[in-house]
Amino acid sequence: MSYGGTVTLVGAPAGAITIQGWDKNEIDITASIELQGPNAAALDQLALVNTFAVDPDLNHIRILTSGTHDRAFMKQATKNFPKALIGLPWKLDYTIKVPTMTGLEIDGGVGPINIAGVEGALRVNALKSDANLSLSGGLASVLIQNGSINLNIPGHNWHGLGAEIRMATGVLNVGFAADFSVDVNADVLRAGEIQIELPNLKPRDRDSITKTSIRARNGNGGATLNFTIGDGIIRLKNLEAN
Repeated sequence: MSYGGTVTLVGAPAGAITIQGWDKNEIDITASIELQGPNAAALDQLALVNTFAVDPDLNHIRILTSGTHDRAFMKQATKNFPKALIGLPWKLDYTIKVPTMTGLEIDGGVGPINIAGVEGALRVNALKSDANLSLSGGLASVLIQNGSINLNIPGHNWHGLGAEIRMATGVLNVGFAADFSVDVNADVLRAGEIQIELPNLKPRDRDSITKTSIRARNGNGGATLNFTIGDGIIRLKNLEAN
């Protein structure tokens, strides 16, 4: 895969997703599938449909999960599949290595998401997750309905256009290097608060730092990072803090 390509991952209803950047121009995929069934024959049938496929194109690779959760797939790809097996729980854990400058498009279900060492454009959408993200640039858009996000940003500034990190309910922890330069917008829409543990964070406008909304600047400013949560806590801190 050449410089600046894109990887699209459509994950399973449940399972972990781990993506790590590396210095090779190729992609390494490891998938672990866990099935539950009443007997060996049922597991054999489930293994035929609860799986994944890789669809390579010019500088764009799609990793697509199929399974009993997808009604359209089941109607098209299978005939006379036992209805008793359709509702059984299963999960698929992905571990993927990609070139550092790779764009990522991730649709997940329920399960942890870990991303580090990737600097391309990023889009993440998940139902419920405890996500650990180590990002330093690109254009990032992350939406997680419920759970937690631990976002660590090493370095002195954000190398890219900015980020939009959103949660419906949960805890959003953002760790900056002590000398990080950035503009920060953060909002709690309903219940909760913003906890600020950054001594160098200053308001960009008069009265623009409150318990539920901030428009602020750290260091000399730079790219704008936007953090929004419906109900919960946004915590802005130094990376060195626990």
